[in-house]
Amino acid sequence: MKIIDRLKEDKIHISFEVFPPKTDAGFEKVIAATDAMAKLNPAFISVTYGAGGGTSKNTAKIASHIKDDLGVVSLAHLTCASSTIEEVRDVIENLKENGIENILALRGDIPEGMPFPNGNRFRYAYELIEEIRKHGDFCIGAACYPEGHVENEHKAEDIRYLKQKVDSGVDFLTTQMFFDNDIHYNFLYRIREAGINVPVLPGIMPMTSEKQMKRSQELSGTVFPRRFLALLDRFGSSAAAMEQAGIAYATDQIIDLLSNGVNNIHIYTMNKPHVAAAIMNNLSEIIKA
Repeated sequence: MKIIDRLKEDKIHISFEVFPPKTDAGFEKVIAATDAMAKLNPAFISVTYGAGGGTSKNTAKIASHIKDDLGVVSLAHLTCASSTIEEVRDVIENLKENGIENILALRGDIPEGMPFPNGNRFRYAYELIEEIRKHGDFCIGAACYPEGHVENEHKAEDIRYLKQKVDSGVDFLTTQMFFDNDIHYNFLYRIREAGINVPVLPGIMPMTSEKQMKRSQELSGTVFPRRFLALLDRFGSSAAAMEQAGIAYATDQIIDLLSNGVNNIHIYTMNKPHVAAAIMNNLSEIIKA
């Protein structure tokens, strides 16, 4: 099933994300986490793509397992910065052969020390999107950044590039994590004004540890509101308390989004099925309403 068809349904959809193991030794652990999340009845489960191709070989394998063995719609991430054009084409063909209908097209991080761009790689995500469109009838998702992409100085420029991506053949967008819903609502207003009308899934990250928070801020430059920083200051020294508080904060974000008519939510679960289960338990009756 194509994700865009699911998103068009007039109901609430909650989806999860998992990432492949860094080494083959961790494969079974990731599969166990994925199996546990599938029991929570998500709208779909996305599988990330390893930087530098290191874990990308398992993306299609896990996405196929989700679709074929668990009966859940799967979304395979595909990045292009770390791969040659031919390597990208091989991955697309592999996804097609495995019956994967949904791809999240991303430029991805540039590997440290690698000259970029060069003539044998796609420079921008929109080029990857155009390439995917040539090779099959895929449902294509892309990323967007409510607080602006770290490489773009001005938000207007960021939205112009986003529209270029969408016009290249994007069916839906998923946002980078954010912790202030007003940022998301403002972002939606600005992109709709720019003529971007595809579904947008807010990406919610349950922040369950101080280390995770610092790492996320380094990678994305996201802004933590005072309310969240107070939570961290009060509970950050206790792993159990911080996890519980982080789950509560993410749940509160989701409830606010749902209350304001946002029916499709994507949760960055960090391969933690117990966190996903806790959030779904908090939403059990809300989802039915």
